[in-house]
Amino acid sequence: MTEKFLRGEVVLVDNQDNEVGVMDKMEAHEKGVLHRAFSVVIFNSKGEMLIHQRAKEKYHSGGLWTNATCSHPGPGESVEASAIRRLQEEMGFECPIEFRFSFIYHANLDHGLQEHELDHVFVGTFDGTPEINLEEVMEYNYISVPELLADVKAHPEHYTEWFKIVLDTMQSRGELG
Repeated sequence: MTEKFLRGEVVLVDNQDNEVGVMDKMEAHEKGVLHRAFSVVIFNSKGEMLIHQRAKEKYHSGGLWTNATCSHPGPGESVEASAIRRLQEEMGFECPIEFRFSFIYHANLDHGLQEHELDHVFVGTFDGTPEINLEEVMEYNYISVPELLADVKAHPEHYTEWFKIVLDTMQSRGELG
């Protein structure tokens, strides 16, 4: 793991998303403390979803497939502004995004880390070609929703824990067609 992925602070929250403090990102993931996060789901005009494979060097879930962008807002940063910033930093583009829902989850991950996040999910549309940051992203793909759902069902171990929850929630809300 490179030091670049270990720096930063996350915003600690209660179950109602009220800020209760800040903590070093790695400490929060080691202790499993509830913190604020976001996931951005991008579709193209054909209805295909943009997914990416996390860089192997990421501090957790390296090499797994996930939604277009996922991260944590920093202290004093709005969730939406952070989501737009990280979409640009990781995938090399900006587009309008819209908040859809949030959820809390707790999952044990690799390297002895845990995710305990209040995840805010945003959705947008983009038809261009991403210019991926190779420090963050190994590859990307636009994939049809039926093909994605079938692959997640057949190979859940290839996908991040939060992405599987995002897909299930979007499907139950009728947002995946």
